[in-house]
Amino acid sequence: MPDILTPDICVIGAGSGGLTVAAAAAAFGVDVVLVEKGLMGGDCLNYGCVPSKALLSAAKSAKAHGPDPKIGVEAGFSGANFASANDHVRSVIAAIAPHDSVERFEGLGVNVIKAAARFASPDTVMAGETEIRARRFVVATGSSPAVPPIPGLSDVDYLTNESLFELRQAPEHLIIIGGGPIGLEMAQAHIRLGSRVTVVEAQKALGKDDPELAAIVLSAVKKDGVEILEGTAVKSVSAVDGLIQVDAESSHGAVSVKGSHLLVATGRKPNLDGLGLEAAGVDVERGGIKVDKGLRTSNRKIYAIGDVIGGLQFTHAAGYHGGLAIRSILFRLPVREDRVNMPWVTYTSPELGHVGMNEAQARKQHGDKVKILTADYAANDRAQAEGATIGRLKLIAGPRGKLLGADIVGAQAGEVINLLSLAISKKMTMKDLTGFVAPYPTLGELVRRAATSYYADAPSNPWVRRLVRFLTQFG
Repeated sequence: MPDILTPDICVIGAGSGGLTVAAAAAAFGVDVVLVEKGLMGGDCLNYGCVPSKALLSAAKSAKAHGPDPKIGVEAGFSGANFASANDHVRSVIAAIAPHDSVERFEGLGVNVIKAAARFASPDTVMAGETEIRARRFVVATGSSPAVPPIPGLSDVDYLTNESLFELRQAPEHLIIIGGGPIGLEMAQAHIRLGSRVTVVEAQKALGKDDPELAAIVLSAVKKDGVEILEGTAVKSVSAVDGLIQVDAESSHGAVSVKGSHLLVATGRKPNLDGLGLEAAGVDVERGGIKVDKGLRTSNRKIYAIGDVIGGLQFTHAAGYHGGLAIRSILFRLPVREDRVNMPWVTYTSPELGHVGMNEAQARKQHGDKVKILTADYAANDRAQAEGATIGRLKLIAGPRGKLLGADIVGAQAGEVINLLSLAISKKMTMKDLTGFVAPYPTLGELVRRAATSYYADAPSNPWVRRLVRFLTQFG
């Protein structure tokens, strides 16, 4: 007979979203079971955000300063030792892993079960030999690399983000299929650590970001030596003379690239296999679990959060979803997911960040009431002092100066976008953004400079000038 557990909440998946729910529930003294078949910490810790940013850090140091043993950059070919950089990646994962570990969560009071979870009915999950009957379930199983059906791809040894960070030697020539954030980040990291890199993108590289600002990133990556083939659709992959050959088609004709390694970075797919969603009465659409604005599925006892529901697949989005789920499950508060104002950052050099509406979305909704306000890094004193003058901030202002969205490219763009994400969440206006005091000299002054330009026409406004003259009459 299986063990039977009857917790208040059963969480499936120990990535960012699942851990958020489990930790918060335990903090409030709620009986919670966490089921995870793989590594604690999920994709972000083990195969995604953490290792990729650690490798980027090593590559950035190799580019800017040469050897830096503290982050695994030692003297060697092209100024860097790839194995040492990989050691840095491993050490960063190891440093963070205890925070997400079974031991920590059991210490918090969470019952952690290391097994695959499968719904046996609308209110029952089987995890190994354990039967779980919970009041509420939260599915947070994340996503996996989406591998396109390219002829010949299955016949070669290709990499995804789940295997890339196992490499101990720099690829001689890394071909990357996909010019999104993952593809471009890893292209720049590997070129700086001694590889030759070619990126093949069927459409426009970094196509989800502001075209003008994305072009600045692409220019920098190309300057590092990465070859980027845009508008180039891969037709087949094959093994030729010990190399991997990618055959593609562009508007200029056939293209053929040979390399030592191939990375597939063409997006991600929700992890649904083996969950028994049909038995649970959970609907799926466009490959992800269908949820309402409150993250509830078609089975009202079951919530789904993070990558498994599709849409914006970010670690911080999963954590945000986890917070919404807790408020709904424990406190029965009405919650509503906000996808429009979710920020994101591509961690190339320079970084590229976005939050809120883009210009096209803003103009579609508000027409000619939209103003685009800009501030260049070259006009910022801190950027000048740091020698980081390549970059630009764009603020999208709507009616009455309300901040609708923002895009930024440049040094520490991810840090600056934090301020703007807060401003959008609090429905701030250009008046608010000109009213705060930024310490000098900081990159945050870019925000005030751009916001101040909203009022650039005020001094020439005849009514304003008449008011000023009138008030001077009173001494």
